[in-house]
Amino acid sequence: MANAGVDRAGDSTFSQEEVRQQLERILSSPEFRLPERARRFFEFVVTETLEGRREYLKAFTIAQAVFGRDANFDAQQDPCVRIEAGRLRRELEHYYLTAGGADRIIITVPLGGYAPVFDVRQGTEPADMPKLRLSNQPISGGGDASRQANIIGDTVGRDRASWRLSRTRYWLLAGGAVILLVSAAMLLHAKLFDMEAETATGADSRPTIVVERFASASEGGLASDISRGITDDIIEKLVPFNDIAIAVAVLPRNGEGQASSDPLYALQGSVRLEGNTLRSTARLVRRADGVVIWANNYDADTKVQGILKTQSSLAEHIATAVARPFGVMFETDTASIAGSGDTFSCILSYYSYRSEMTAQAHEVAKSCLRRAVEKKPDVSNTIALLSLIHLDEFRFLYQLNTKPTAATLRVAKELAERAVRLDPKNARALQALMLADFFSNDPTGALNAGEAAYASNPNDTEVAGEYGLRLSMSGKWARGCELVSEAVSRNAGPRGYYEVGMALCAFMRGDTQAAELWSRMSDLNYNPMHRLVLLSILGTLGKTAEAKEQLDWIELRSPALIPNVRREVARRLARTEDQERFLAGLKAAGLPVSDDEASKD
Repeated sequence: MANAGVDRAGDSTFSQEEVRQQLERILSSPEFRLPERARRFFEFVVTETLEGRREYLKAFTIAQAVFGRDANFDAQQDPCVRIEAGRLRRELEHYYLTAGGADRIIITVPLGGYAPVFDVRQGTEPADMPKLRLSNQPISGGGDASRQANIIGDTVGRDRASWRLSRTRYWLLAGGAVILLVSAAMLLHAKLFDMEAETATGADSRPTIVVERFASASEGGLASDISRGITDDIIEKLVPFNDIAIAVAVLPRNGEGQASSDPLYALQGSVRLEGNTLRSTARLVRRADGVVIWANNYDADTKVQGILKTQSSLAEHIATAVARPFGVMFETDTASIAGSGDTFSCILSYYSYRSEMTAQAHEVAKSCLRRAVEKKPDVSNTIALLSLIHLDEFRFLYQLNTKPTAATLRVAKELAERAVRLDPKNARALQALMLADFFSNDPTGALNAGEAAYASNPNDTEVAGEYGLRLSMSGKWARGCELVSEAVSRNAGPRGYYEVGMALCAFMRGDTQAAELWSRMSDLNYNPMHRLVLLSILGTLGKTAEAKEQLDWIELRSPALIPNVRREVARRLARTEDQERFLAGLKAAGLPVSDDEASKD
C-alpha cells in the first residue's frame, strides 16, 4: 500500500472517530470497488482493532465472523480469508492513488496479517477531536504485532531453521559478497550506459525511470553495503521489463543535448538495518513536479534467508510493484500520455483495453499499435502487443463479438515470431508466441515459449500468470497452478482475470468449495468464459438455482457460446479427462452439450 507522505513521528495523533469517518469515506467511494463480503471484511477488521481486539484477528476468527464458516474451518484448505485480504490490499492501494490522494488518515492492512494499521498523512490538519496515540503504535495489545504484520508476505510461514555463522565467518562472507556485488554493478552499469546512449538518440519513446542510489539510514558499513546492493538488484530486475527504460541517476538527453521532455520518474529509497530486521523504503517520484505517485515500506528478517537473498527478495518486490503490467507505471499519467501518438501511448492503449475489454477499446488499441509498428517496424514490444491483440479476437471472441478466421491466427503467429526474432529475450514477445502456438494446437511449442518467457523475466506477473494458465490447461496442473497463484499474490492484472485460473485449479483437484469462491472472486463480466467456469462448478455442487442464474446470463448476453461450448472447452483443456470433467459440470447445471459438436469445428 502506498504510504506516500505519511508522518510517523512527533505529535501525529488521531482519534477513533477520525478512523471511523475514514472507514465510511472509503466504503462510500466509487473508487473502492469491492463486493459486499469484502466490505464486511474491511469493516470488521477496522472495528475490532478500534475496540482493542486486534490480537484476535486471525484467519479462523475472521472466517467465522465474516464468512460464516464453522468450527472445522481450515485456512490451508479454504483460502477465503487470504483471498479477501489480498483484494482488500489492492483496492486500498487503488483508493489512495485516486480518490483518497489527499485524505488525512491512511488505513493499510500490511502483508503477513489481517490487523489494519492507521497512519496520518504529513501536512494535513487534524480534526478537532480528542487525541488517541502515536500513529505508528498498535491501538491495543499485541506487543510486536504491528511490526510482525509488516514483515514481507513471502517470508511468512517459510522454514525458519536457518543456518548461523560465527562472527568471523559472517564478516568474511559479507566482505566477499560486497566484492561480488561491486563487480556485478560494474557490468550492469556498462549495459545501462549503452541503454542511455540509445535513449539519447531519441529512438526510444518509452518512459524512463532514473534509479537513484538508495540511502543508508543506519550507521555502519554493512547497512551502506546493503543499500548499494539493493539498488543494483532493483536495476537488474527492472531491466527485463521492456515497456520502460532504465537510467542510473543521469537525465536522458534528446538529440539536441537537452533534457528529455518525455515522462520521467525517479525511483528513490532508503535502507535501515536494526538487528536482524531489514527495512527498505521505496517511492516513485514524478520529476516534473516532485509528486510521489507510489510509495511503500518492505520489512524482512535477515535470519530467514540471509542478507543476500533478503536483499534480492526486497528488490524483486520493489521492481515488480513499479513495473509490472497493469501496475503503477500503467495507471499514472495515463490521461496525459494516451493519445500523444508515441509508442508508449499505444502501449497504454493496449493495457487500458485489456482492463475495459470492450470492442471499441480493442479497435482503438489495435489501430494505434498497427500505426506504431508501421512507423517503427523494428520495435519488438509493440509488434508483440499487436500479435496479442490479434490473438484476443480468438480468445475473447464472445466478449468482443469478433469473427476470427484461420488467417487471424496466422497473422498473430507471424507477428509473434517476428517480435522474437528482433529480441529473443523479450518476455512479452515470447508470451505472444506461447499463446499463438497454444491456440494453433501446438502445446509443445507453446510451453517451450512460455518457459523461455518466464526465464527471461520471472517478475513479469502477466508472463507468470499466462504461462501458468497454459501449463495448467495442458494438464500440468501442479506447476501451472503454482504460477497462477504466484501471479494472483503479486497483484497481477487485469483485475479479476487470474482468479478464474485459480478456480479451475481448485475445481480440477476436487475442491469445489474453493473453486466457487475463486470463481466468484473473478471478474465475471470480463469474458463469458468466466461465467462458464462458474456454471460448471455450480453444476458439480448441485446448486441448480444459482446455476440457472448463470445460464440465463449466458443465454441472454452470449447465446453464440452455447452451441460452441465443446469446441471452446477443447481449445483450452488439452486432456480428454479434464474436458469431460468440465463438461459434466455444465450438463449437471442444465447446459445442453451435444456429443458430436466437436466434429463441426
